[in-house]
Amino acid sequence: MKKSFFKILAIATVIGFGTSACKDDPSGPSVTEVTVSPETANVVKGKNITFTARVIGSNNPLQTVIWSIVETGKNAATTINENGTLTVAIAENLASLTVKATSTVDNSKSGTATVIISDDTPSDSFNNITAAQLVSEIKVGWNLGNTLDCTNVTWFGPNPTVTQLETAWGNPVTTKANIDALKNAGFNAIRIPVSWAKCADANYNIRADWMARVKEVVNYAVDNNMYILLNTHHDESIFKFLNKDMEESQKAFKMIWGQIANAFKSYNEKLVFEALNEPRTAGSQNEWNGGTAEERNNLNIYYRLFVETVRASGGNNEKRVLMINTYGASAVASAMNSLEIPNDIVNNKIIVSIHAYAPYNFALNANSAYNTWNRNSSADTNPIAEPINLAYNTFVSKGIPVILGEFGAMNKNNIAAGTQWAEYFVNYAKNKEIPCFWWDNGSISGDGEKFGLLDRKTNNFSFPEIVAALMKGATGEDMPPPPQPTSLIQ
Repeated sequence: MKKSFFKILAIATVIGFGTSACKDDPSGPSVTEVTVSPETANVVKGKNITFTARVIGSNNPLQTVIWSIVETGKNAATTINENGTLTVAIAENLASLTVKATSTVDNSKSGTATVIISDDTPSDSFNNITAAQLVSEIKVGWNLGNTLDCTNVTWFGPNPTVTQLETAWGNPVTTKANIDALKNAGFNAIRIPVSWAKCADANYNIRADWMARVKEVVNYAVDNNMYILLNTHHDESIFKFLNKDMEESQKAFKMIWGQIANAFKSYNEKLVFEALNEPRTAGSQNEWNGGTAEERNNLNIYYRLFVETVRASGGNNEKRVLMINTYGASAVASAMNSLEIPNDIVNNKIIVSIHAYAPYNFALNANSAYNTWNRNSSADTNPIAEPINLAYNTFVSKGIPVILGEFGAMNKNNIAAGTQWAEYFVNYAKNKEIPCFWWDNGSISGDGEKFGLLDRKTNNFSFPEIVAALMKGATGEDMPPPPQPTSLIQ
């Protein structure tokens, strides 16, 4: 039922008062003053605060009040409920507002509080740790896949809503309960893939409502004290890697990352910016095998611009840990060996990311019926160990930490094999100091790439055996040392 003017009859917290006067009291109650506590408050967009009211008068006036917000030009999602809890919309445009509590005994008596609204999450104390220290704190991560990264959604027309953009590929709107469920299951890190080009104008200005929604989802993870990877994802339409496209692409890249960096510059060290996703020339001959020398060189140019842009935004970004990807996030030697760690004004703040769905026919190839895996078979374990060893030898052993930003094995009605595989994979990577992030695209049934673990509608895990295996692999409990590979990927 709609509540006019956002006014709700509420029983406010009683402070130092008894019960109401009897109806037959000839003098009746009277109200002299209503006070609201706190009198002033600072609230970040997307957050809430609870106020209490005190009704002062004679003959024990009722402590009931009507809560309201004085301003009429506020965002519709900024509300105050029956308990005096004010929620400020993530997209609120007002810089301040007034909360009002009106006595139900005498509606001429009311009290107010002033609320100052800020754009940024207040900066927690920033723990100025190295990239290696941060990576060492990550147990297992999870990807919010096929959600904020939905792209090519032209069927919605020119001005799709934020909800349409988020749910375009079939997943529901992300809720804090989703992220709570992840944290409760043992995941202490999350990767939030986001495509930005779909919400940017011709000059690469990002829609305010899209930025606000991304911040809202990031804040769900902040509230759970999780490590967060925030990236640009599926934006190959504006971030290109051939020489002929670089001038305009660098302009787009600097504009997009300048806005992201500014929006999140007050967040603490647990937020990591990931420059790209699987940077590549889509559809090219070398798309997934390391690219060409021209493309790899241009990728390194992007990363120098990435570091410069983020650092120049100030705030905590001057010392934030940043993450860069190999070409295509590929684990082949040509992609790893050609990656240049960009110069930085601070030391030891760069992570390298690769992706690995291995063995391919078991983990990623939906057209393959291959659904068995055995940890005692080198044919099954080598495809896992090879890319991880190569990443360790190329980067980790030289003091450059690595994160496996995407991995997973689709469900082929083979939970027993998948459970064994998951435990082995995460444990092998852990032994090489590389934490892993499961790619969860929300697909649990039907055809296609079924990487879904969390049912986002119920917040239950469809395959708890896989989750348990991931956690066991990350802790190393009862896990013998994995066998070494017999060859390296070239």
